[in-house]
Amino acid sequence: QVQLVESGGGLVQPGGSLRLSCAASGRMFTINTMGWYRQTPGNERELVASITSGGHTNYVDSVKGRFTISRDNAKNTVYLQMNSLNAEDTAVYYCNADVRTIGLSAKYITKWGQGTQVTVSS
Repeated sequence: QVQLVESGGGLVQPGGSLRLSCAASGRMFTINTMGWYRQTPGNERELVASITSGGHTNYVDSVKGRFTISRDNAKNTVYLQMNSLNAEDTAVYYCNADVRTIGLSAKYITKWGQGTQVTVSS
C-alpha cells in the first residue's frame, strides 16, 4: 500500500507565505505525476498545481506567479511554496499522486492525502 501525508498548513496573514509538503510512503512503488488540489465548503475540488516525474509543471491561472510546485524524487515528496497569499486561497489543500506498485500492475492509480487546512486571515 502507498500512503500520502501532508504537512505545513496553518493560519497566515494576507501577503504571507506557507510551504506545504507531501511525502509518499510504501513498498516497491513508482510515482508519475504529483499534484496539489484545494477545496472550500460547497465547492468542488480544483487543481492548483501539478508536476510530472520529469519536472514539467502546470498551474491554475489564479496562482501563477505566486505558487511554485516542486518535487524530490529521491524522497518521494512534493512541495507547494505559496507566496502572496490572499483570502481566496483559504481552503483545504490535498496532495495527490499517480502511483504504480512494482510487480503488481502496469497501470497507475491515483492516491490522495488527508488534506491540510490553509487559512488566510487578518
